[in-house]
Amino acid sequence: MSKLGLFLILISFTFSCTHEPTIVETDTDVDAALIELLKAKSFTGDVDFYTMPSGNNYDYIPNQDPKNPITYPKVALGNMLFYETGIGMTAKKAESVATYSCSSCHIPEIGFTAGRFQGIADGALGFGHHGEGRAISPNYEGNEVDAQGARPLPVINLAYVRNPLWNGSFGSYGMNAGTESVWGVADPLTSINKENREGLEAVVTRALITHRQDINKELMDKLGYTALFDNAFYDIPENQRYTLQTASHAISAYFRTILTNQAPFQKWLRGDQNAMTESQKNGAMLFFGKAQCVNCHNSPSLNGQRFAAIGVKDLDQNDYLVYKTDDGRSKGRASFTLKDADLYKFKVPQLYNLKDAGFYFHGSSKTSLREVVEYFNNGVSENPRIEKYRIDGQFRPLFLTDTEVSDLTEFLANGLYDPLMSRYKPVSVYSGNCFPNNDVQSQIDLGCK
Repeated sequence: MSKLGLFLILISFTFSCTHEPTIVETDTDVDAALIELLKAKSFTGDVDFYTMPSGNNYDYIPNQDPKNPITYPKVALGNMLFYETGIGMTAKKAESVATYSCSSCHIPEIGFTAGRFQGIADGALGFGHHGEGRAISPNYEGNEVDAQGARPLPVINLAYVRNPLWNGSFGSYGMNAGTESVWGVADPLTSINKENREGLEAVVTRALITHRQDINKELMDKLGYTALFDNAFYDIPENQRYTLQTASHAISAYFRTILTNQAPFQKWLRGDQNAMTESQKNGAMLFFGKAQCVNCHNSPSLNGQRFAAIGVKDLDQNDYLVYKTDDGRSKGRASFTLKDADLYKFKVPQLYNLKDAGFYFHGSSKTSLREVVEYFNNGVSENPRIEKYRIDGQFRPLFLTDTEVSDLTEFLANGLYDPLMSRYKPVSVYSGNCFPNNDVQSQIDLGCK
């Protein structure tokens, strides 16, 4: 059997879950109360609002770009390209060519985010256990390193994100409707928005360029991906088929299938009242009730289609060694819109699979979920740069007890934790390289060569 045929079978198996779930209401007091609370808080008046697709019917996945409907061949290709170190061909120095991938900063085992406070692709060595051992190459100057001024967001549950990145600068629709006058102004790459794309299709093209990766026919032939491109994009002329844009469409399709639908809360939503512990259920009651987290985090992935200033520190204000912070990201939404009113406002992110992330907020200023909950409970800004009047009105003391803080933390840490994210990771990539990194130290750390 060909590599293509075998891989498509594996992909089909990965996503061949059961049909879409039906909610089964439960009898215990806390379950019944939580169901009623969820109905009251959802935008539809139905608990199903919070349930993610659990099957392999891509029609259930929202926010697809009409120009890029999800198909199995695209997902198969995107899955491989995301981990493929062989496309890291435009590194600053020869030593780093073909040594990094998209997954260098988005590691499945830790929620598809970086293993350290600041992700590094080109210009770094090593991996450690889950990315924490990655360090700057001594042969790179600070301004040569591919490290951004904000912590990488997880690439999970992106089906619920219209405009990716902390400042939401990519995508022609959603929260970017009405921002046409600034497309391509602060960041020339946001001119991609003029092509009328959904956020994922726009931002992945930008990412491949920014992170020094390449796609072309000669390279795809060499690495073995030509057949996958042909299968995924048979309707595109051959002279336009092997490009950053088609690669972006494939990776975007793959991203939309990465769902934390095996988390206890998702299983509970599908009717398994024993999927969550009593503490997790109490935490959920707090999340949707007294603590009012749902006021900002209200979607199936518990993200929000808004930006908020909550006064957390930026990367360069922490005690961590930061290699690049001059890219304007500490300005938040204003770095895109150029509006004073948007200064220090950042995207309200999704909340699944955060317990192993290690660092939290755009500036990695917290190192545990309990610290995050305590920060919100106290409701006091920690960043002296941000004037008090800019702080979001939803950010105020919650007056939770220690027990309530513990229950809310337990819900966030374990109630929203899908332990099986490695199911979205291939066994190998076609180049035969180590992944997510392929430098000599990473090869040793990963034990792959």
